Amino acid sequence: MNDSRIPVTVLTGFLGSGKTTLLNRILNENHGMRIAVIENEFGEVGIDDALVMAADEEIFEMNNGCICCTVRGDLIRILGNLLQRKDKFDRILIETTGMADPAPVAQTFFVDDELKESCRLDAIITMVDAKHALQHLTEIKEKNFENEAVEQVAFADRIVLNKVDIATPQEQSEVVAEIKKINSAAPIFKAENANVDLKELLDIGAFDLQKVLDNDPAFLIDTDHVHDSSISSVGIELTGNLDIEKLNKWLGKLLGEKGTDIFRSKGILSIDGNEERYCFHAVHMLFSGEFTSAWGKSERINKMVFIGRNLNRKELTDGFKKCIVSGKTSKTLAGKK
Repeated sequence: MNDSRIPVTVLTGFLGSGKTTLLNRILNENHGMRIAVIENEFGEVGIDDALVMAADEEIFEMNNGCICCTVRGDLIRILGNLLQRKDKFDRILIETTGMADPAPVAQTFFVDDELKESCRLDAIITMVDAKHALQHLTEIKEKNFENEAVEQVAFADRIVLNKVDIATPQEQSEVVAEIKKINSAAPIFKAENANVDLKELLDIGAFDLQKVLDNDPAFLIDTDHVHDSSISSVGIELTGNLDIEKLNKWLGKLLGEKGTDIFRSKGILSIDGNEERYCFHAVHMLFSGEFTSAWGKSERINKMVFIGRNLNRKELTDGFKKCIVSGKTSKTLAGKK
């Protein structure tokens, strides 16, 4: 039976697993599909929208909370607005925050009558960082706190084991074994830079509600999702140009000493003497940066986000300020748990 409803793909995965890299691959592949994208960030400062290289697609960003809890109403509202002009796109792709439990997101398409009639959940795609995932998948959480990394793997219809180029064969073998303990049914695709055949990820009709209900009879019952309270984000917005040598030295020392607790850091930065944006990414102690598009007429504002455990806001802000060539006004945002 032909299903004319709009297919929806949920792209999830823990912090730094490569979701935005895969999203960019999907948007820039020559597949002829028109895709509406909904993004959600855990960080206080919106950065991912600047990292998505979309041309014609519509992108909606939500960075005022986690899509699986506080902004679920926003998700329903955005989807409802999209359905008013569903002739403009062929499918919807939702990129969740790295701290999201995908279950409440999936649940949305079965408890809201309008969405149930107009959309079909095609698949939940989970990105897994081959280098760093094991420590998060095996972490023992305090009572009542969910392990989001485990939930993301448990609900996956397809798993992309990303960054295999920087993980040893033993690291890959160990993380695959842990994944199979959690979810033995989902196929695993190994990838570098999220390079996976999109035929394995889109329009695959992989989400099976009955199978989910067999494993979790309470799936359609609304429950509270509680994040680990020790994990938060620090967002910094800072005007002025950065000294790249000071920046690299500071980040190298910071991540070398505290990278275990800093799960993810990323930024769009203004480097002194260069007219292009500098995009910075880090997962734990591994970090990289590259110059991308020109600033143009937009104001050059540095945006930096750190996500991790027991972050020291003042220490991070003061260290970042010291990398500015000439001191200017800065703004930090209230912590998000």
